Amino acid sequence: MNKISNFGIFTLLFVSSLTIMVGTVIAPSLSGIVEHKNLGFSPGWLITLPSLGVVLFAPIIGRLLHRLGAINLLSLGLIPYAILGLLGAFITNDYLLIVDRILLGAATVAIQVSVTAYIADFFTGETRVKMIAWQGMAIELGGVVFLAIGGVLGEINWQFPFYIYLLALVCLFLVIKVLPKATPHKEVNKEVSATDTNNKSKVRLIFIASLLAMMLFFVGFVTLPLHLPQSFGFSESETGYLMASISVIAIIAASRMPKMVRVFGDDKTVVLGFLFFMLGYIVLATTTSIAFLSLTVIFIGTGFGFTIPLLNHMMLEASTANTQGKNLGLFSMGVFGGQFLSTFVEYISHNYMAIYSVAASLALLIACVVYFLFQKLHKEYTRLNSSYF
Repeated sequence: MNKISNFGIFTLLFVSSLTIMVGTVIAPSLSGIVEHKNLGFSPGWLITLPSLGVVLFAPIIGRLLHRLGAINLLSLGLIPYAILGLLGAFITNDYLLIVDRILLGAATVAIQVSVTAYIADFFTGETRVKMIAWQGMAIELGGVVFLAIGGVLGEINWQFPFYIYLLALVCLFLVIKVLPKATPHKEVNKEVSATDTNNKSKVRLIFIASLLAMMLFFVGFVTLPLHLPQSFGFSESETGYLMASISVIAIIAASRMPKMVRVFGDDKTVVLGFLFFMLGYIVLATTTSIAFLSLTVIFIGTGFGFTIPLLNHMMLEASTANTQGKNLGLFSMGVFGGQFLSTFVEYISHNYMAIYSVAASLALLIACVVYFLFQKLHKEYTRLNSSYF
């Protein structure tokens, strides 16, 4: 197996950062987009329609992974990502714009699945856990940088944030020049009969948990660009900076995630992440003080860092060489399906305090249910192993 250089690792992390920015890069300038585009649909859909595209195309992309290989699929995803992302600034027809954003989601899932599969192929054991944690950090670092840049560019011209999508072409050049293309070593899963049933149940639970975690995370990203200017008088750049701060905390939390797992275990760390989401939305629901927004930033960012990167690793651990493509596609469906579901929070109420109260209640309920289901899986795993041996 060819060894990946440090610059190759940087390339993987750089490419990973594109997945988070697919919708959020234009979030700080959403109010400016609304002023210049006569949209016949909710402006929040511009952020979340790519997520619907991921959900629709993830099963197809999962199958293509085995046929094309990670590098080829990654290259094929980066080109339309750049083109479709930029076109969103110039399309005036609502229907064409919706199609454009959905197809952008198809390109995004190709990028996410292929990068994660590449990491799974070339890294094993604790090194893989660290790489997945770094990937989560890179995704959120991209959120920091791209949100901040998007906010600044949005104040200059509402179309300028769309040009950030062209970074995918830079990534394509790096992928072609830097990443090894040799067929990597794959681990063989020898314990099949004792764990197959348990793994299928675990995959379903991870899918549901990832969907709900991302839904809770993106409730903030969908509502804050409109809530902050209305309630706190924030400018577009100030909105971008606050949302970027959430990503900074997520990076820190993701960096601590492997240590949290060693202390509490996978399942309890995920549950803890949902409880942090709850705390973040409790603060938003109960205060209008700018000073308390810092607590929201800390809680919601930590919630992401303890859930999504860890659930990604857990999905890999529950996969075999034969099911990896399908399961990674399923994980992408969960993550981006959660983003899309967050669009509908505006139908809960026109009062943001009510929306955040519902989000906090949901986070607590989800934490309790997920904890119970993980405990049930552990008992089932123990029973299967006992009967197998």
